[in-house]
Amino acid sequence: MKLVIIAILSVTLGAAYAFTPSAPVSVQTTLAMSEAAEEPEPVVQSPTVAPINGWVPDVSLPCYGLPGAVAPLGFFDPLGFTKDMELLGVKRFREAEVMHGRVAMMATLGYLIGESTPTIAYGMNVHHTIANNQIPEVPGTVLFPFFLAINIAEAFRANTGWVEPGLGPLFTLRERYYPGDIKFDPLGLKPTDGKEFATMQTKELNNGRLAMLAAAGMCAQEVVNGKGILENLGF
Repeated sequence: MKLVIIAILSVTLGAAYAFTPSAPVSVQTTLAMSEAAEEPEPVVQSPTVAPINGWVPDVSLPCYGLPGAVAPLGFFDPLGFTKDMELLGVKRFREAEVMHGRVAMMATLGYLIGESTPTIAYGMNVHHTIANNQIPEVPGTVLFPFFLAINIAEAFRANTGWVEPGLGPLFTLRERYYPGDIKFDPLGLKPTDGKEFATMQTKELNNGRLAMLAAAGMCAQEVVNGKGILENLGF
């Protein structure tokens, strides 16, 4: 009889316990679980690139944001030379553009001055020889130091901006080299502000581009009619 009473009490207590509310969960435990579930993943930041003359390469911009795109044409590359090109390739193209522009600006002045300045050999006859034919008339004793000076200048430029052969791929510019900036500024004209430097760089590029067209036009004109530039204009 006692065993029957004990069994009845056990069943009754178990059924009653099933309908009792469970113990409340700790608020701190709930908040901890919520914060763990909502914790954002760490953001991986790209490494910061130190600016070169105020310029930081930006892959989202044409030519990685190098100056030179001005109105009305803006960025002008109809043949797509720089499309999907890596940074070092774009810098190498800009280096070539700057250097050819500088040579063309000197060549343009050389055409005009060389054909319109009295000389010891020709006296006051300023229309003595067209510029296309003047170099063959220069004696070798003058040409040798002239070309030697060019070689020295090019060696200095290569040592400043280009990776030495054997230390990397050929025809590669240094990572910290800005195209055209060979650190030669005896008059202190280079701006220290990045925006001012970009403005000056754009002006130099525009003058160099115009000079390349002008020098090519002068050379072609003299080949066609054999007359000097100013003489052809009636001066």
